[in-house]
Amino acid sequence: MPTTFTPLSALIGGALIGLAATWLFASLGRIAGISGIFNSAVDEREGRGWRLAFLLGLIAGAGAWFAFTGAPGRDNFPLPWLIVAGLLVGFGTRWGSGCTSGHGVCGLARLSRRSLLAVLVFMGMGIVTTFVVRHVIGAVA
Repeated sequence: MPTTFTPLSALIGGALIGLAATWLFASLGRIAGISGIFNSAVDEREGRGWRLAFLLGLIAGAGAWFAFTGAPGRDNFPLPWLIVAGLLVGFGTRWGSGCTSGHGVCGLARLSRRSLLAVLVFMGMGIVTTFVVRHVIGAVA
């Protein structure tokens, strides 16, 4: 099953994620872990403004990318699979005490062994899940 690999957009996206994480740490001394930012935006009053601005910036950035590039979204993915995937990501984020951005971008940059283990686990599970969904179940083309 062929996929579309776009190295330039992947490079630009990765650089922007790194820039945003660096800027957030340099300006506020905060780690750009999206699950932590989201949970704190919901649970805490102090610092809610910058957290909501950061989260809205993520959404606006994705929207701008699709609007300006005309890149297609995932419109053919079955809703039940999206719900299951979202629940599994939420469960894994809570169980792993952080998300891919917190562990993968910020944790590895700080040479955290816990983050290295988390990255190895979620990358390994991502590879296994992709193989099962694409080649065993045949659910995604």
